[in-house]
Amino acid sequence: MSDAPAWDHPEPFTLPVRVDASCIDLMGHTNNVVYLKWLEDVAWAHSVALGLGPAQYEALGHGVVVRQHELTYLQATRLDEPLLLATWITAVDKLSLHRAFQFVRETDGATVFRGRTHYVCVDIAQGRVRRMPERFLQTYGPAALPSS
Repeated sequence: MSDAPAWDHPEPFTLPVRVDASCIDLMGHTNNVVYLKWLEDVAWAHSVALGLGPAQYEALGHGVVVRQHELTYLQATRLDEPLLLATWITAVDKLSLHRAFQFVRETDGATVFRGRTHYVCVDIAQGRVRRMPERFLQTYGPAALPSS
């Protein structure tokens, strides 16, 4: 990377990706729906790194689902560009988890995308909003950014 990224928050969890041909749309840049997939990819990778992956969700009978996305596309990304997908947990409470996302082009350090997602905890079997299991709070709470 020619320039170090100016991260929005300290100590991001990052996942490197390269824009491949399957990402490109008629306009010659990464299709917007690919960014949603990348949000999911980096969020899951971070959760797994913290010790809560799909198997743990299933065993606990709870998961988190998206309540709201806020997406800001800042610059187009193109075929073969290397990107760093970054995420942070910004807040956790008894029902919700909030994440921030920042995607940076590695070649010039430019931020190409920012997003925020609000997740709610659900009972997997019933699909209803429920309080987070203690394991979720013990794992995600300490990983959240300090309140400002």
